[in-house]
Amino acid sequence: MKLAATLTAIALIGSASAFAADAPATKAPSPATTAPAPAAAPAKHMSLKACNKQADGKKLTGDDRAKFVKDCRAGKSAS
Repeated sequence: MKLAATLTAIALIGSASAFAADAPATKAPSPATTAPAPAAAPAKHMSLKACNKQADGKKLTGDDRAKFVKDCRAGKSAS
C-alpha cells in the first residue's frame, strides 16, 4: 500500500512539472494592432562600454575620467 501511494505521489509531481514546463500559447499580433517602431530613434543614453572606450581614446584617468563617463552616459556633450 505504501508503494502504491508513493508511486502515485511521484506520478502527480512529475506530471505537474511537465505541465509547468510548457510555454503558454500566444497569439501572433495582427499588423493593424502593432505599433510601428520608430525609424531612427536617437539613443538617449550611451552604453558604459562606449563611453569608456571614448575615455580611453582621450587618455582620461581618475576623477576626470569618472566625470567624463558620467556626462557621456547622461548624453551631455563633453569637451
